[in-house]
Amino acid sequence: MESRRVEPRTLPGFMELLPNEQIEFNEIKEKIQKSYEKFGFLPLDTPVIESSEVLLAKAGGETERQIYRFSKGDSDLSLRFDLTVPLAKFVSANYGELSFPFRRYQIGKVYRGEKAQAGRFREFYQCDIDIIGDGSLSIMHDAELPNVIYETFKTLGFEDFTICINNRKILNGLFKSLGLSKNSTDILRIIDKIEKIGRDSVKKELQEINVEEQKIDKILEFIEISGTSDEKIEALKAFGITDETFMKGVEELEQVICSIRTHRMPEKNFTVDLSIARGLDYYTGTVYETFIENHKNIGSVCSGGRYENLAEYYTDKKLPGVGISIGLSRFFYQAKRENILKAKKNAVAKVLVVPMTNEEMEYSSEVAKKLRDQGINTEQFLEDKKLKAKFKYADKLNIPYIIVIGQEEAKNRTVTLKNMQTGEQETTDLSKLISKIKEV
Repeated sequence: MESRRVEPRTLPGFMELLPNEQIEFNEIKEKIQKSYEKFGFLPLDTPVIESSEVLLAKAGGETERQIYRFSKGDSDLSLRFDLTVPLAKFVSANYGELSFPFRRYQIGKVYRGEKAQAGRFREFYQCDIDIIGDGSLSIMHDAELPNVIYETFKTLGFEDFTICINNRKILNGLFKSLGLSKNSTDILRIIDKIEKIGRDSVKKELQEINVEEQKIDKILEFIEISGTSDEKIEALKAFGITDETFMKGVEELEQVICSIRTHRMPEKNFTVDLSIARGLDYYTGTVYETFIENHKNIGSVCSGGRYENLAEYYTDKKLPGVGISIGLSRFFYQAKRENILKAKKNAVAKVLVVPMTNEEMEYSSEVAKKLRDQGINTEQFLEDKKLKAKFKYADKLNIPYIIVIGQEEAKNRTVTLKNMQTGEQETTDLSKLISKIKEV
């Protein structure tokens, strides 16, 4: 009786990459990590699985419906849906051991059972940084994070991108002055979509939640204030709203913009954008969205903002914070689709050591070990095949160098190095070869 074969398939919404793409993905992830560490952020790695009671303390609505939740024995468990809630748990549980402001980064997978579609995954990497204060947190941290975003995307090879900055106090103050505070969450969610759906659709959606025409016009007039960052701030001051929250938001926004300039970031890479609302309920002050110029259809590649109390569901201590996040899996997928990124490597090895026959295998292994000891990524070809097949293998993987070990090389304790790009070949001793490879 024949055994039934199972179709090899990956679940929708879960990313699997070919090795050359995975190499590129890993390099981007490593560059982001190094950029975060350059600013002194400390590493954190929280469990993928948490107690549902702990993880869902603040969740509700759509978030709770998207949670992967299951039972194991008597335990009610859930997969983490972001990295912020586990951070809140961690800071609350380890409060006495941490130095504040606590600066942490975390790069890891999160899980959301939403509808799988192009560029939107159910399992995906988030790259987060957050700064948590004990009782209070200086607005200067809000100005530092755009500099982190700038340095990170410069490191990734991008030049033309814009960090859009706003403050939710301004928006909340506006709604309060218009008598729309009760509708503010719904209005913010609609405003946040203006780049995607356009002015007319935003107006229509505001009408559908019974916002009066005159007030809609005032909201649209507000978010369409134009000019330079300084001109927009001056326009806000002259907008005629005396609400205390509004004025505090304008003051904070001006402080952030002025402080960003002390980091010497080019003006072209940041701007005040009053349409940036950030739909998540817990943002209370500065908010950020980052867009790559000429590729805005990708959406924001890095977003975040200020929140008033990170861990209110776990502790009585007030822990304000500010943070940003790069959705790495989505960014990678969209950037590949737009041809912004192109895989350049098929292998991680810099050198392939090729023994001509099995008789040279011992010396070949010795050479490979010495190269690895010097920090050179080295693969050794161990299959008993013709030399042509060995060269074809290296060529297909774009391994830049081949070291050929034949009878003469093994006898004289030398090596023959071939540059696979230029075709140049030379026989030399191993120490000279190591210096040559390290120089490249």
